[in-house]
Amino acid sequence: MQTDTRSSPPDGGNALSSALKTRHLTMMSIAGVIGAALFVGSGSVIAQAGPASVLAYLAGGVLVILIMRMLGEMATSSPDTGSFSTYAEKAIGRWAGFTIGWLYWWFWTLLMAWEAYVAGLILHDWFPAISVNQFTAIMTGLLILVNFLQVRNYGEFEFWFALIKVIAITAFIALGTLAVLKLWPLGEARGWSALTAHGGFMPNGIGSLAVALLGVMFAFLGAEIVTIAASEAQNPAEQIVRATNSVVWRICLFYIGSIFLIVCLVPWNDPHLGQSGYGSYRRTLELLGVPGAKWLMSFVVLTSVSSCFISAHYTCSRMLYSLSRRGDAPAILQRTRANGTPVYAVLLSCVMAVAVAVLNFFESMRPRDILDLLMNSTGMIAMLVYLVVACSQLKMRRKLESEGREIRLKMWLFPWLTYLVIVFIVVSLVVMLFVDQYRPLVLSTGFAALVIVCAGIWVQLCATRKSRADSLPTLVPQV
Repeated sequence: MQTDTRSSPPDGGNALSSALKTRHLTMMSIAGVIGAALFVGSGSVIAQAGPASVLAYLAGGVLVILIMRMLGEMATSSPDTGSFSTYAEKAIGRWAGFTIGWLYWWFWTLLMAWEAYVAGLILHDWFPAISVNQFTAIMTGLLILVNFLQVRNYGEFEFWFALIKVIAITAFIALGTLAVLKLWPLGEARGWSALTAHGGFMPNGIGSLAVALLGVMFAFLGAEIVTIAASEAQNPAEQIVRATNSVVWRICLFYIGSIFLIVCLVPWNDPHLGQSGYGSYRRTLELLGVPGAKWLMSFVVLTSVSSCFISAHYTCSRMLYSLSRRGDAPAILQRTRANGTPVYAVLLSCVMAVAVAVLNFFESMRPRDILDLLMNSTGMIAMLVYLVVACSQLKMRRKLESEGREIRLKMWLFPWLTYLVIVFIVVSLVVMLFVDQYRPLVLSTGFAALVIVCAGIWVQLCATRKSRADSLPTLVPQV
């Protein structure tokens, strides 16, 4: 009788498993693109830029497609659970991999707390007898348990959560298409009228579109998770190629296609679009006359935030594992259980979410204020990740070519598109300094990065001193 050892750690308890299947990675890559930012956050973008917001989503989608292509090129050549953090270390320097890895971990740990809070709000709306804080704590505990299981179980949870989102958005696109074609019999939304009515296609001018674009670019962060997870699958390079190639149609269909239908059917100045917690999808379904639109979208958003929570926790633990393997985090964080789960990295990654959940119970503190303050500290991390990916790919591509290695997935029009992406991101960061709503985020990111860079320098100095001490000859007293 043969024993299946494919999911067993091969190197003494410090290796991840390889139990993720193709369908897991496919749904994880979809889940990374479809988040609560699409279902809820898109309403404020439309209210700001009008129907032209579809152009902002188109531009943001093109940027992410290029970033994923660059990341896919590096990941197929060297699959690693640290993904862009590892490539930054190889291409730019250890300080870059250290900094972007810890900043990325900080972002996702705080996002866990935010997603749990949103889930608590939804459940409290369903069951008012239980407080938001209690639901937040319950959801935090339940969702954390998922990542203590074998990675295959995490893949199953994410598969079904993502499937619900895919079914929901596919049904939405089908209903919206029927309504645009005037084939939907219910409600009051018909045809293309909202696309150009109420002040035209770009009612608030080009400036509002530029500001909307800056906000849209954050909505796509998460697509890169598949390159982190692929290291726990068989044939990771093949899985990355498949996921990277399919990101194009996913963004076009799920984001750009659905946003286009919304701006065709819902007036951009509808007061409900910009209302906190309402969402463009819910408003569209209401105008289409779909019964129970509020409860239906609440369920979809609850599923979405739960999916984002366990994805965030998974991503945090694997980034810590990678940092530890490279000597940029305590060595204990690379220890794994028999099922390949990096248990100490998982434990440390849940500390922040649990801490914020506990803070919610102090009456003198307002959970929303705490979360807003903490999330503001993450600042421009999404933009920094994109910039690091582009700069790393620029150097790694040349290194791979100089070594004569085969490049399975090549970036288009290299190096010109890579340079274009770098320029676009740098210009965007500069523009954000002059936009009131983004200036604090840029400054807070700069401060956070400075602190972590200083910590990285300290670690390097300590390692250098230890190396020098070890290399000193031992003086033996003569008799």
